[in-house]
Amino acid sequence: MLTTIANRLTKFPLNRIQPSSTAAPFSAAVLVILGGADANPQVTLTQRALHLNSHAGEVAFPGGMWDPVDRHLLDTAMREAREEVGLAANRVRPVATLPVASPRRREISVTPFVAIADSNLELRADAGEIAAIFDVPLNAFLDHREYDYFEMNIDDEKGPRVIRFPFLTYNNYRIWGFTLKVITDLLNSTYDAGLQLDYPVHEEPDETD
Repeated sequence: MLTTIANRLTKFPLNRIQPSSTAAPFSAAVLVILGGADANPQVTLTQRALHLNSHAGEVAFPGGMWDPVDRHLLDTAMREAREEVGLAANRVRPVATLPVASPRRREISVTPFVAIADSNLELRADAGEIAAIFDVPLNAFLDHREYDYFEMNIDDEKGPRVIRFPFLTYNNYRIWGFTLKVITDLLNSTYDAGLQLDYPVHEEPDETD
């Protein structure tokens, strides 16, 4: 499975993107680390620390915002992975740049890079940023029956709304949002997974609740 995915990632060539001076403050990058046995590959994820001011406790890839010390966005992803989970650069092989996307903070553009781990990684969480590091078998994402939806109430310039997100639970970790979409899009593109999830559905809140 991992060989198939890696071979098909050639449709997403590795591109060391350098953001423009105007885009740099709004640019971020994450590292999608794939490893494990060829027949049962895994993706490495983190749970953000519970004390953080934004996205506390959410599941995410290692990564973060562009910094002027970075030569390009791949540097950003690798630096952040080193800082957050102690990843040594020589333990992974970057192979692909996935399409740029935006999480819920739509002004931020996030570039996902895929890297293949050469063996089992010895990672350590920076307690200031990361509550946990865990691996999820890609097979866990292939069963359509494992997905469910939850609703989030928001109130912004468009008024009060309910946004409906798909999620998958693995070992009590809820994987959803940007992280889930990157993984399912990757599997659809490289493994013909046929995962059709709704992102998101907007509804008016029920005034009777």
